[in-house]
Amino acid sequence: MEKMANIVEKNENSNQITSGTREWADTNVNLCNGCSNNCRYCYALKMAVRFGRKTEETWKEMELNKDAIHKNYRKRKGRIMFPSSHDITREILKPCAFVLRKLLSTGNEVLITTKPDLTCIYKLLSYLKPYKSQVQFRFTITSKDPKKLKFWEPGAPCIEDRLQSLKLARMKGFKTSVSIEPFLDKNPIPLILMLANDVTESIWIGKMNYIKANDLTPEEQKYYNFQRKICSWSNIQEIISQVQKLPQEIKSKIRLKDSIRKMHEKRGLEVEL
Repeated sequence: MEKMANIVEKNENSNQITSGTREWADTNVNLCNGCSNNCRYCYALKMAVRFGRKTEETWKEMELNKDAIHKNYRKRKGRIMFPSSHDITREILKPCAFVLRKLLSTGNEVLITTKPDLTCIYKLLSYLKPYKSQVQFRFTITSKDPKKLKFWEPGAPCIEDRLQSLKLARMKGFKTSVSIEPFLDKNPIPLILMLANDVTESIWIGKMNYIKANDLTPEEQKYYNFQRKICSWSNIQEIISQVQKLPQEIKSKIRLKDSIRKMHEKRGLEVEL
């Protein structure tokens, strides 16, 4: 097998190469059907529509699962991701915080994944302070361009909220990490440099997997065409090349998601950072 520059992906708690949510955690917990972020590339949305749980129009309406809220959670093996198919918003902050405390009080390690709303994060940092050692935040920050974020993630918090949430969590002594999946800028390196000082753990880069091709307006077509271009093999290789040139203290934090790793596997290549 031809070998390329060092870039292999592993679950942070495992020696096995994994994919999907298992790259990050062993199990997950969700409280909602739907998500008000209403991201155009959302895999959970596509699955909900496919299996008739939601329509594209109703996905942004968040329906709480009362059984999941009132369930008694025991200690699980490995790390829990919370949530994985919706976000933590002001609308559902109280039940999310309630369930997080239940998960943590039984000794679980929890990866909190969110496109962070600063108000929510401020309250969670205070509420979860007794369990700080069991928590890692993974904030999704996909671009530094407000216009791209508004198009792709119309209901999600602005870039300023996300940056301030990351900084605040780090300042309060919590473990912090970032997901740049999907990367929305042709070159995500400037964003990485903007984030790196406030990341204590890892920065994950992944490409968009599901890029709509039909029934697009002219304005939408521009964004989708751009996304296809930046997800090309040549641009992925350019990103990897630039990652290699970063200072070691930043490069050591970078991980590649399965969406990029699989591109290499199809070509019989292996990558490591």
